[in-house]
Amino acid sequence: MTDLWEKVRPLVEAAERPSRYIDHEWGAVRKLDADFHFCLLYPDTYELGQPNQALRILVNVVNAREGMAAERGFLPAPDMCDALREAGLPLFSIESCAPLSEFDVVGVTLPHELAATNILEALDLGGIPLHSDERGEDDPFVIAGGPCAFNPEPYAPFFDAFNIGEGEEMLPDGLEVIRRMRASGASRFDTLVQLAKVPGWYVPSFYRWRDAEYACAHGAWIEPMVDGVPTVIEKQIFEGFSDSSGWEPCIVPFAEAVHDRLNVEVLRGCARGCRFCQAGMMYRPVRERTADNIVESVLCGLRETGYDEVSLTSLSSTDHSQIGEILERLNRAIEGEGVRISVPSQRLDSFGVDMAALVAGRKKGGLTFAPEAGTQRMRDVINKNVTEDDLFGAIDAAFAAGWRRCKLYFMIGLPTETDEDVKGIARLLQRSYDRAVKAVPADQKGAIKISASVALFVPKAQTPFQWDGQIPPEEAIRRVNLLRNSVRYRAIDVHWHDPKTSFVEAITSRSGREAAGLIEEAWRRGARFDAWTECFNESAWREAAQALGFDVDAVAQTSYPLDYVLPWEHISTGASRRWLVRERRLADGEKTTPDCTFDRCSACGVCPRLGFDNVLAAVR
Repeated sequence: MTDLWEKVRPLVEAAERPSRYIDHEWGAVRKLDADFHFCLLYPDTYELGQPNQALRILVNVVNAREGMAAERGFLPAPDMCDALREAGLPLFSIESCAPLSEFDVVGVTLPHELAATNILEALDLGGIPLHSDERGEDDPFVIAGGPCAFNPEPYAPFFDAFNIGEGEEMLPDGLEVIRRMRASGASRFDTLVQLAKVPGWYVPSFYRWRDAEYACAHGAWIEPMVDGVPTVIEKQIFEGFSDSSGWEPCIVPFAEAVHDRLNVEVLRGCARGCRFCQAGMMYRPVRERTADNIVESVLCGLRETGYDEVSLTSLSSTDHSQIGEILERLNRAIEGEGVRISVPSQRLDSFGVDMAALVAGRKKGGLTFAPEAGTQRMRDVINKNVTEDDLFGAIDAAFAAGWRRCKLYFMIGLPTETDEDVKGIARLLQRSYDRAVKAVPADQKGAIKISASVALFVPKAQTPFQWDGQIPPEEAIRRVNLLRNSVRYRAIDVHWHDPKTSFVEAITSRSGREAAGLIEEAWRRGARFDAWTECFNESAWREAAQALGFDVDAVAQTSYPLDYVLPWEHISTGASRRWLVRERRLADGEKTTPDCTFDRCSACGVCPRLGFDNVLAAVR
């Protein structure tokens, strides 16, 4: 492996935030004796990528395999991207400062839809041909996984294979196949044939992309071209999650990162069934680690890293069946040490007086809750299964326990939303502020801050709302202004997601393979770092669409009948199509479905299809 450091060093010294690009952070691992090299790339800057939980887990599991070395890669900030190109230097890994093109395999995590052009920026900067069919026998295999892999088609031409599901076992097993085949002198094609036989691996070049007529007749847009490849690629789960340690050896970064704290995953999966939520479908079934495991992992992590804050992470941490015991034990163990415990995913119907006392501690930041909608009708449509009283009870408890700041998350543009639902957000905010004022001493009322973060609904693959279109940007702006004008209290801040980027999110979320050309053309016209407000180049996307005759508004805004076959139906989360259709119809009827970890089975199909049930540490 070539060490580029002496050539890269002058650029790093001149770069903005040079600590993004240097090695030897506390906890970093470099294996010098490995014969197989893997680089896991996060398609954004170090500050955003380094705290990513999947990056940490997957680098660790690959490094745990004998003879395999895993390194990290990040897309440099725009100034460094330009400096590398001007100097004729490629994108490099962090641990060994080696060119991406020299690795056996480059893996890319697909964290969100706005990272699409960054993937092309990284591959091009790394000296790797963009398209899988342009890569030679000596080029790295380029693979991907993560949330956006559950609709892989807009990215399909750029990747050799996709890892569908949880990677703790799948990823190193897949890399072993590539390693073995490469060592035997096998061709790329033969190597991919063997990889495609491993459950959960999807090789898009082995399937011809067809049209809607073919999909209607055959139930999928893909037609296999290689014997023996599966017609449905099933999500794989890490069955050993509950028994695995919550302490994942982690790197303490030099640069200040987002979420710069110790993160311990307390449970995986969520069966609440919010109908807009892709993660709730992707990570089923629910699997909890035990209180003993979590407490031991937190205390070990604090000793190993020196952090003074720990976050108990999951999609719904307050749903953990032993969350009270966990917090009580941790509070006793860290008393007087100045350590703050945060529970970032707090359910309104779980956050009462007892919970407020348990998570209070001495260092109180802000609390976040997600009512998502302003009226009970709308919350029933989306299956949020929380009430106004749940919100007010949580606010009463939190502000009485000493908090003075609270952020509430909402969405606009959800299916069936009316102006009354939008105005309902304003009413709910104002009533929440009134409850907070009543809960605090008179001399502290001026310290109260209630804010709202308002996102535009983006239809996500694999959810009951996947057939629904997005409202147009001008309508989104009208609804945002309706909300802002309906909030009468100056003490309430309303922040909203810029709808200009939402059509890009919708395109990469719900398009088929034809969107890959649009992504590439937008990138060639200058689109990159689309998630950064200051970098988003709308004209690049619009001009690319016009040049290709791609109707971006139709893709984003079209609603489909429930019998329409969608471009990702060959990828399975385990949730059945029948159940997703039923949930969409229940939404129209404003009917809710209970969480199966608290109530009866909802017949989503995940457990029988995957052969694995919910695993709870205690009865919820």
